[in-house]
Order: sequence, then C-alpha cells, then structure tokens
Amino acid sequence: MMKVDLPGDFIYGAATAAYQVEGAWNEEGRGESIWDSFAHKKGTIRDGSTGDVACDHYHRYSEDVAIMKTLNLDAYRFSISWPRVLPEGKGRINHRGLDFYKKLLDSLLEHDITPYVTLFHWDLPFSLQDTFGGFYSRQCSDYFADYAAMVAKELGDRVGNWITLNEPQDYASNGHFLGEHAPGHKRVWEYLKVMHHLLLGHGKAVQSIKAVRPESRVGITLNLMPVHPRTESEKDKNAADLADQFMNRITLDPLFRGSYPEKLFHTLRWFKPKVKEQDWEYITTGIDFLGVNNYTREFAYHAWYIPLLHTWMTGADIAETEYEENGRQYTSMGWEVFPRGMYDVLMRLKNEYGNPPVLVTENGAAFDDAPPVNGRVPDEKRVQFINGYLHMIARALQDGADVRGYFVWSLLDNFEWSVGFTKRFGIVYVNYETLERTIKDSGLWYMDFIKSQKNRQDEGGEG
Repeated sequence: MMKVDLPGDFIYGAATAAYQVEGAWNEEGRGESIWDSFAHKKGTIRDGSTGDVACDHYHRYSEDVAIMKTLNLDAYRFSISWPRVLPEGKGRINHRGLDFYKKLLDSLLEHDITPYVTLFHWDLPFSLQDTFGGFYSRQCSDYFADYAAMVAKELGDRVGNWITLNEPQDYASNGHFLGEHAPGHKRVWEYLKVMHHLLLGHGKAVQSIKAVRPESRVGITLNLMPVHPRTESEKDKNAADLADQFMNRITLDPLFRGSYPEKLFHTLRWFKPKVKEQDWEYITTGIDFLGVNNYTREFAYHAWYIPLLHTWMTGADIAETEYEENGRQYTSMGWEVFPRGMYDVLMRLKNEYGNPPVLVTENGAAFDDAPPVNGRVPDEKRVQFINGYLHMIARALQDGADVRGYFVWSLLDNFEWSVGFTKRFGIVYVNYETLERTIKDSGLWYMDFIKSQKNRQDEGGEG
C-alpha cells in the first residue's frame, strides 16, 4: 500500500443513488420513474432484474447508517427520488416521501455524518417524460428548479450541501443517444437539446435553492476522464479530441466558460438546441464546489462507420468479468484501473478551469466478489484500487489542486443500471436474497484508513 497523507479537514464519505438502493418503488405514494418503466421492459436489463426492491434501503436505512458510523465516515452522499416527493414531477407534494428523507437525515445527523444530497440521479418522474418529453423539453428545466426549491425549503434545515445533477452527460448520452439507459432513446437529435436543458435546469436550481436557503452550498457532479487516441494517427487524434468534447467539455465549457465546444457543435449542427442569451446567465451561475466522478480513462479511435461523429471508444462495451491484459488490470465492467487518470482530471481543472473546489463524489470499482465466508469478503483488488486513486488525489493536492473530499462508490452493492445485479461496486456486500449486509475487506481497510488519517492529524501531522 502506498502511503497517503491528506489534509486534516479532508472529507471521507461513501455514495449511493435512490433508484439503485431504495426499493419501495410503489410504496407510500411514490410515483413512477422512467427507470421503473425502463427496467420493467423485457430485454433492457442484463439479468432481467429491476430496482423494485434493490437493497431495501427505504426500510433498512437505520442499519445502513449504523454501518456508515462503523466505517468512520464523515459524510454520506445520496439522492432524492424526485417521484417519491413529487409523484407527477410537479404540483402535488407527497409528504410521506419527504418524511422518509427527514428520518434518514435525522439519523445521519444523530451519528455526526454530514449529508450531501443529489437532487437528480437519473430517476426522472415518468409523468414528465410521458407528458412533456422530459429534458428534451425546455419546460423540464423549470420543473426541476421548482422541485429543487421545494426540497430545499422542506429539508434545508437538515441539509447544507446540495448537488443539482449527477452526470448530465451520461444521462443525455446513454439515455437519449445510445439507448442503454432510461428512457431508452436512440435519437442523436435529442442529445444536445437534453444536455442544454439539463444545464439550464442546473443553473435555475442553483438560483432557486439559494433564494430559499441562501446559506446552502450548491454544486454539480460531472463524470470526467482523460481521453487518449488509440494510435498516434491524425485520425485517431482527431477522434480523441472530439470524444473529449463529447464526454468532458460538453459540461465543463458551458459551466466555466459560457460556451459549448465548437467542433462538437459544428459536427452536430443540425441538432443544436435553441440557446437564448439569458440561458447563459443561469448556466454560468457560480457553484460552491464541483463534484467529480472518475473511474478510468478512455481510448478513442476513428470509426468511419459511425455517422457524424466518426469516433468510438475502446471501453464502450461492458465486460463479462474482470481480467488482466498487457500488464493492466481491468474491472468486471471492463474499465482499466488507471489511478493516474484521477490526477490528470484534477490538474486539468486546476490549469484550464480556474481550480474550482472539488469533491470526488464517486470513485470505485466492480470486481467479482465471492459471497461472505465466516463473515469476511476478501477484495484486495478493490483495496488496491481505492488506495491508488487516493494516492493520486494526494499528489494533485500537493501540486495545487483544490480537492476537499472523497466519496467511494459505493457504500452498498446495488442495482447497477443496465447490468442489474451482475456487478458489485460496494464496500459492503449485499446478499440480494436475504438483504444481509457484510462489510468487505475494502470497507474495513477504508475504515482503518480514515482512522489513521485522523490520528495522524491529532498527533500533529506526523505520518
């Protein structure tokens, strides 16, 4: 294990998302989400599963908070299920849904665990999708801002840190371009419009939250990763540049520069959204922190057979199992373990985007974990993964990046979107038949790591 020294006020947490862990999909007034509809369609999820029960966090949150306390966590990042609190996405409030979040928040605060609350982690109310076309419609940005204001008003006495959107690029591309996620559209013409309306909704939500709770800290979470050309050919270099604009700059440039990537917008010029001048006043609204999700890097190459973009990425297909190739470790998602990518992302933000305060809001790995034996789940590869990425965060800090905290993905094994329950990211093992929880070796390592970092600070910073 590499030695890692992090600041005394560094935040250590873990993260989940509502649809992936809560379950109780149709209980106590919750409305239907697009993921309920999508997962219930035959052939959309690899193992035919749904998030109907998931980890049953809705009923077992007390147990899960106790586990967080055992793990020495400072913070817990989770998301609100929009249709649980607004069954139609707007208008009528479901107070029973709000009561669940109030109880969860009270339990966290009682255990001295700081909540970081994401407002939209992909589970759009089905009613908004069915009636208005979801974020393909400009109206949805206003409905999102109204929802944000309502939740801030109701829960803001318990929550000081808000994240508007989780990975808007992933939601737009996988849900509306590739069709692999809800709502399952394969419509290239939807991608840029959905992206713009998501970012517009983000800006409006920041302002609406601040109007209700001026003291709140508000940010957004982006999925960012280095994109390298597969070869040194000019075609592959151009493909990597376009892929970088598609994956990274599509969010970074509008948020921090007030513009969209020129090459990408020219390539997709037939499908550009209508951008009003006042839109930029919302999108560039100042944020208090930037959430960064990073897992791996990508290699892009020229693909003549893909219309318009002519670019594809080598890690686009999900693997069946973990493997090693050419001395590199790959997770069971088929993602290369590449800690240097975290450093590169953080330094890019420092050097190109004004060095915003960063929270690493997701980082983790899926490996082929065996069921517990005598109460233990050995997962040494995940321990090495987390340690390697934390080491690179510490290095970025030394080199001037402004990184404030780290949230491992994920607290629990859970419903992993289109691949269902076939992949395990948790530092806590979940038996999906009995729902029994077992802390994995990685969770025990993380617990000890946090304790050792805090002890080091208490002893005056000597390692």
